[in-house]
Amino acid sequence: MDELKKRKVVEHNDLITSIAKMDKTPLKIFELAVSCIDTDNPPKDNIIYLSKTELFAFFEVSDNDKHSRFKQAIEKMQKQAFFEIKEEKDKGYKFKSIVPIPFVEWTDYNDKVTIQFQPQIMPYLIDLKKNFTQYALSDVMELNSKYSIILYKWLSMHYNQYEHYKAKGGRREEQLEQYSNPSISIKELRLLTDTVNSRKQFTRFNNDILKRPLEEINAHTHFFVTYDKIKKGRTIDNIQFHITKKGQPQELNGEYKIREQDSAYLQGKADKEVNQQALFAEAMQSLYTTSLLESSLLSPFDMQDITLMANLQQEVYPLYKQLEEIVGIQGIRKHLEYVSNKKLDYSKPNLVKYLKTAVMRYLESGDTKQPEEDKTRYLKTKGNVKAVNGNKIPDHRYKSAYVNETTPEEQKELERIKKQLSDSMKK
Repeated sequence: MDELKKRKVVEHNDLITSIAKMDKTPLKIFELAVSCIDTDNPPKDNIIYLSKTELFAFFEVSDNDKHSRFKQAIEKMQKQAFFEIKEEKDKGYKFKSIVPIPFVEWTDYNDKVTIQFQPQIMPYLIDLKKNFTQYALSDVMELNSKYSIILYKWLSMHYNQYEHYKAKGGRREEQLEQYSNPSISIKELRLLTDTVNSRKQFTRFNNDILKRPLEEINAHTHFFVTYDKIKKGRTIDNIQFHITKKGQPQELNGEYKIREQDSAYLQGKADKEVNQQALFAEAMQSLYTTSLLESSLLSPFDMQDITLMANLQQEVYPLYKQLEEIVGIQGIRKHLEYVSNKKLDYSKPNLVKYLKTAVMRYLESGDTKQPEEDKTRYLKTKGNVKAVNGNKIPDHRYKSAYVNETTPEEQKELERIKKQLSDSMKK
């Protein structure tokens, strides 16, 4: 088991984005077999060797029926499993259909299992100079859904590029953002997961292809992933993922990164954790946390996330303090009620950004006196200003997203309230 946890899988990106025409078990057998390939010393005749003990440990199988189940899985993989690969070629695409493992041999009297790869699959597994993805076998080992594995590999492909270019350079900041927050159309996602003709209702598609697989990925891999549903008109057209890597050191090939043994790094990491705990404690005592709970922008489950609460305390609550000095705690609650009513389907790591953006726009609008639901928002178009909520358009060619129509009398009253609040805080 320890040996399995040290292994990595390396595959070409064209294989990562191919359509796996197989269920979970054959797909996991394939991933296990690929982890046995030494890319620097390709196997002769495309043959690798596994042990039954290793195989059963990988699948965590211990019952008496394991040998017959293994036989059934191998037969199913050879008769039904194949990859549909699409490659860019000249002015279009080339399509390939490849059975990855046509030959498996074992006996009932020893532990050895012989696996031979199809020659046509080997270019996607060895001699990989560019456009390849590497990930931990231990991550795949814990996933119990075909869709979890497919999604995990696709997410790894993007996050690997983020890590590579962040370390080596060569990409702009917005390109790095795209790698760590990759987007895919629903059409492409259905192709990738082989669900073009199934799960046609989005509710079921969302549960089976997104929600449950991501719960598995978050629970058992090195990633924490959330997603936003992006609409085009009234239809959900794209899914944008937000990938972060969990804080624990990752061990591949039995070696920790050098920085994990550096005393200065470890001290800095410890200090950061202490600071985060302090921020978390402050957030748990804050009235703003209570207000977020009351407005359903935060759940009791979210409050168990130390990083989330610490980031709210550090990045969002100081802005709420500024707003409270202008509109009071009731004004904060009205703002949060408005944000809750208008919110899109945000994801948890995006919650801090979402709330921060909302309160910053409100503060910058200079319109904190006027109730948010009564504001007229304007969109800048070519040569026109269009009212979003149907209110009368003023005589200007352009106004900012929020329009300050406070009268001089209202402005005077606002200044009086601000001074009164300021004086009361000094006492």
